[in-house]
Amino acid sequence: MKIGIIREGKNPPDKRVPFTPKQLKAIQEDYADQITFQVQSSDFRSFSDQEFIDEGIEVVDDVSDCDVLFGVKEVPIDQLLDEKTYFFFSHTIKKQKYNRKLLQAVLEKNIRLIDYEVLKDEGGNRVVAFGRWAGIVGAYNAFWTYGKKTDLFEIKRAYECADLKELHSELAKVQLPPVKIILTGSGRVGNGAKEVLNSLKIREVSVHEFLHLYFDEPVYVKLSSADYNRRKSDGGFDKEEFYAFPERYESHFQKFSEAGEILISGAYWDPDAPRLFELKDIAGEDFQLSVIADVSCDVGGSIPTTITSSTITDPVYDVDRQTGEKIPAFGSQTSISVMAIDNLPCELPREASQEFGIQLMNWVIPALLDDNSGMLERATIARDGDLTIEFIYLNDFVNDYD
Repeated sequence: MKIGIIREGKNPPDKRVPFTPKQLKAIQEDYADQITFQVQSSDFRSFSDQEFIDEGIEVVDDVSDCDVLFGVKEVPIDQLLDEKTYFFFSHTIKKQKYNRKLLQAVLEKNIRLIDYEVLKDEGGNRVVAFGRWAGIVGAYNAFWTYGKKTDLFEIKRAYECADLKELHSELAKVQLPPVKIILTGSGRVGNGAKEVLNSLKIREVSVHEFLHLYFDEPVYVKLSSADYNRRKSDGGFDKEEFYAFPERYESHFQKFSEAGEILISGAYWDPDAPRLFELKDIAGEDFQLSVIADVSCDVGGSIPTTITSSTITDPVYDVDRQTGEKIPAFGSQTSISVMAIDNLPCELPREASQEFGIQLMNWVIPALLDDNSGMLERATIARDGDLTIEFIYLNDFVNDYD
């Protein structure tokens, strides 16, 4: 099997790689008679072409001879090769309109698309993800944004840090008033964000304490879905029902928006689930949030102020509380500053790639050599010009050419 590592084509370019040079060397040695690699030449990866060459990996301009192609972000339509197997984050499973044409092209080109986001073990747990790094960088950026907005302190951008160690050194410069911080998300993203909060030695408090007590130090609360969603009929909450029938629930997040000043949002959002709040709510006198770091970055999703994604080079925009419109970052003291970078792990690309590659080595490489891998089958969105049974619900979405 010849496996290609494609050059990232999405703009702005992503610096991450699915595997590091040393990881590819190790795989080739472990599966010497089964797998070979080619890496498509790139000027902007966090690992240079020479680093791959130094590990004995062939670097080429054309990977069309490869059977299987690994990338990170969505592949531009004009770069898709017919009848190949691709691994990348397609961002299509929630019917994201901006990638409708990509999925249409995948079907037209008879591509087998395996999406990292739906690679799961027998227990339904994701096996490969950049979530921890998104959480770390997203939380760090929340405090960078707060420092810029309040002029209380100044720290480097995350991408200016050589590694995680330097990022933690920068956090030592953060001087916070007794601000209340809200964190959502209990998975990799939420736990990554907690690493930053713990590095800052910010105390975690209960929901009751957060809502009803005053503190002379910064504090944070970590919310679960049960804390801000309730059944429309009787105000109750049942976890299994919520995940199976989210449309039966409504948000009661308002009390948290009245108490907190910073929101770090890392919770997975189902399009049928209620939003945390509505855009009209931010005009209310009691709506206290002034910095929102939407780590999950679902445009038009759970956080209505995420009007668009932002970029590493232009990380923050503000939203006017009265009009709900996007305005320049830090353009008004009363506006809400939104950080919604959609490729946060790219700010620490080498370490993020290293951890991601380990997950692929443990789970995906062995599965590729298994003719009947259930894990790969369950994560296959399209094959031979058709959606698979698992993803047949995308049929109406993909057949809409408007």
